[in-house]
Amino acid sequence: MNRFPLLIAATLAAAPLPAAACSVASGYRVPTNMELVMGADLILLASVADGGTAVGDPDEPRIAIEPISAIKGELPATPLTMPGWIAAGDDAVLSNPYELKDAHPQSLAGACVRTSFPRGSRVLFLLEWQGDHWRAAGGPFSRWAEDVLTDEAPWLQLVRLYAEAGGRPASDRAAYLNARRAEYGAETDKPVAQLIAADIARQLAGPNPPLREELPPVPDDNPYP
Repeated sequence: MNRFPLLIAATLAAAPLPAAACSVASGYRVPTNMELVMGADLILLASVADGGTAVGDPDEPRIAIEPISAIKGELPATPLTMPGWIAAGDDAVLSNPYELKDAHPQSLAGACVRTSFPRGSRVLFLLEWQGDHWRAAGGPFSRWAEDVLTDEAPWLQLVRLYAEAGGRPASDRAAYLNARRAEYGAETDKPVAQLIAADIARQLAGPNPPLREELPPVPDDNPYP
């Protein structure tokens, strides 16, 4: 792989990629799409440009991403770099454009977040600022990086909708989401509109259930306090 400077712009999440599968704490909830959008500091549509390794660390793969537009936050003026690698061959799996609930299949293995991307793909990155770098927003199994190959991609439509909802006063958000759900739901001859309406309904239903239940409290007669 070719190396490229890491001072192109701000770097994303400098820690090495985990080699083993992650393990979430009991009670952990995957953020809903609305929670993910509201928690992100930057929502960036970008093109995956190239792959390489970190300067001084050939074991740390990196990709470069070229900003196209910002849905939330300020559009970076120059490319960013982030941990990850360029996927090729059978590993170059694009997001299912009609899957709006679960994250990219790669999040089910390894680091529990997506870390590989086909070169040239347009990806919607949801990022949060931590100290001096950008990092993936949302935590394990979040939809922080999904391919959106067209301007009408359902996921791109939804993120724009949730960004709009998040910018409204808290007291107005439910009414806004209900109105949009009714609008899309009325388009009964359009399957994509029905998928979008169903996802809005999931946001209105509240937080996701925990992946692992909380451990029961220790009984008072526990002999090992």
